[in-house]
Amino acid sequence: MLLPQSFYLGTPESVGHALLGKLIVRNFEGELLVGRIVELEAYIGFDDPAAHSFAGKTERNAVIFGPPGFAYVYFIYGMYHCLNISCEPEGQAGCVLIRALEPVSGLERMAKLRRLPDAAKPKLLTSGPGRLCQALGITRASHNGLDVTSSESPLQIHDDGYQPEGILETPRIGISKAVERPLRYLVEGNSFVSRG
Repeated sequence: MLLPQSFYLGTPESVGHALLGKLIVRNFEGELLVGRIVELEAYIGFDDPAAHSFAGKTERNAVIFGPPGFAYVYFIYGMYHCLNISCEPEGQAGCVLIRALEPVSGLERMAKLRRLPDAAKPKLLTSGPGRLCQALGITRASHNGLDVTSSESPLQIHDDGYQPEGILETPRIGISKAVERPLRYLVEGNSFVSRG
């Protein structure tokens, strides 16, 4: 089932918990590339020094100010794209960063997009925010601002009924501000979690 816009109306913390175990479905030139969300991080509006929204709304970060359920894709270190999904009612900034997926289908295509051998270990495909964007062919130019709740979108999030047995909360990683906040959520024991 395609998740509706109402699913993303909550806080980044509540949406983050609810997104664990859901499926990202990417239509890549007619082939469906699918991965289960096993790790993500919440970023909270104006009160979070690590959030892109902390300094206010700009042309670059406008997507995370709403409406909810839209892809916010940014480029980092001059090398990697990162996929976030906006949440909270329109006008209130908030998003979740998708950090890792467990590949479900389209693994050979993912390997090609990652420039790896067809038989590459699945963990090398989508374990980490930059890797998963490369494996799904997600870029800022093509995907920033896409409505992931639209049945016409090439990037969607679905619920197949799967529920993780355990969820761990840890501090976020790869940031230098507000590092103490336990806003990283991951499926306990899942081998596709990025690290830590």
